[in-house]
Formats: sequence, structure tokens, C-alpha cells
Amino acid sequence: MLFPNTLKQGSKIAIIAPAGRLADGALKEAEQALTSWGLEVISGRHVYDQNSYFAGLDNDRLSDLQWALDDLEIDAILFARGGYGTTRILDDIDFSKLKNHPKWLIGFSDITALHLKLQTLGIASIHGPMGTSFGIKDGFNSIEALKKILINGNLDLISALPSSRAGVVEAEVTGGNLALIVDSLGTSSEIDTNNKILFLEEVGEKTYRIDRMFRQLLRAGKLNNLAGLVVGHFSLIDDGDTPFGQSWKEVIEEVTKPFAYPVAFGFNIGHEPENRPIIVGGVYQLKAREGSSILTMKINY
Repeated sequence: MLFPNTLKQGSKIAIIAPAGRLADGALKEAEQALTSWGLEVISGRHVYDQNSYFAGLDNDRLSDLQWALDDLEIDAILFARGGYGTTRILDDIDFSKLKNHPKWLIGFSDITALHLKLQTLGIASIHGPMGTSFGIKDGFNSIEALKKILINGNLDLISALPSSRAGVVEAEVTGGNLALIVDSLGTSSEIDTNNKILFLEEVGEKTYRIDRMFRQLLRAGKLNNLAGLVVGHFSLIDDGDTPFGQSWKEVIEEVTKPFAYPVAFGFNIGHEPENRPIIVGGVYQLKAREGSSILTMKINY
């Protein structure tokens, strides 16, 4: 696995919008914070473009991302927001220069599609706060955690909820948004979960859809050989008009019941102000315990 360098005073960070459109001025707080860290912020030419749902035309969003990947003076790429749109351009991205000069790509939600693609290329990335995250109330700790992981290169993630199944494992981490992971199946960026710690988060789904997506992962063999399962925020999940009969947490517990690996809930990963960064491709130790669990990075980059 290739790990980009930590950032330092004067490092250049690009802000790119590969998916949903932005409101005017939505990146002001991010630009101010990153500048205060001593970084030089450069925004993509089309970051505030609008094309219906998207932040500009597919070709323009692709052009911005390709520029940021190829420019050797840029040390990291912070994605502006998620939404939808990254998979529309994913197969047209040229990663050849990134493989020779890896840089941190940072984001979550729809950006999961890029994290999974980078995993197939053996390049680590950061699942964590994006450009619009910097203006969210109560998000200070997550932003500070991102600063720590970019500059210092290490971080622990602590869960305050009991684990569903206790255990201690050490393995490479993969994962992200549940819907995007299911969307990757059968594609060139299909997730590889074998002997890995899988982390998952989701937002705005019905309970039956959570069940359906977990059943699809199960049928595809993606839950069989995990080292461990880490469950982040499952936000704004409801039954809709018809009661499902189980909570989303009970769905996960039932689907993973046949397996012996540890399952830990309550991590601050996902669509909440507390959205702690985690290195996709990093090796972590998961200690899942009754009462609380901890995910600790074991190999510094």
C-alpha cells in the first residue's frame, strides 16, 4: 500500500467538487481553516459550477480532478462535498501520475467510490470530513482530528457503545458508505473485504433497504471472511409507511450472526458532525469490548 507524505507548512491542497453542486461561498470556512494550518489552498476551476444536481458538467468535474491528480505541486485533494456524481466520471480518470506521486484524497459519502478505486491501485486515502464539513456546528473535533492525521499521521477512534461481538484483531481497513460499496459490486472497483476490517456508514435510507444491502453483501461473499466489522453512523434511518420489524442495528446483528469476527457499533464515522477521519488502506487494531471499542492505527505512514 502506498501512503502519501504528511503535509507541512506551505503544502498545497486542492479543493475539487466531483459530485453534487455547491451553494455560493460554501467553502469559505474550509479555505480559512486550511490556510490557518499553513497550507496553500487552490480550488478547481469548476468547483462552483452548477449543472442541475451536479457541480458542473461531467467533463468539467473530471477535468478539475484530473488536473489535481496530475499536478506534482499539489500534495492533497480535499473533496468539496458528496451527494452523487463521482461514479459518472470514475472510469475516465487516469491515475498513472498518482501512482508515481501519491497524494492524500480526502472525503466521504459519494467519495467512497474513489476510495474503493484507490484500494484496487494500492493507494491509501482518507475517509473523513470534506469542504462543507468545516462549516458544520459541533464539527470542530472532527476537523481537528483531520488536521492531526494529515500532519502527524496517527489517530485512534473510540466507540462509546457496546460491541455486538467482542474480540481483538489487526488488519487493513476498507469501507465507507454502504450504498456506494454495494454499488461497486461487479465493477472494476469492487470492494475487496477478505481478511480486512470493514467499516460502514449510511444516511437517509429505509430499514428494509439496509436489510437488502446487507443481504446483497452477504450473497456476494463480502461478509464471509472479514477480520472485523466497524459500524459508524446510520443516520436518519426509518421504516417509512410499513414497519420492518427490526431496527437497522438488529439487521446487522442478524446478518453477521453466523460469523466469529468482532462487530463493534457506535464509531463516529459518517453523516454527523462527529465524523472522524480514518485511513482507508491503513493497518488498524480493533479491540471490540463490552462497553466501548477502540480502533488504533498500528503502522504509521
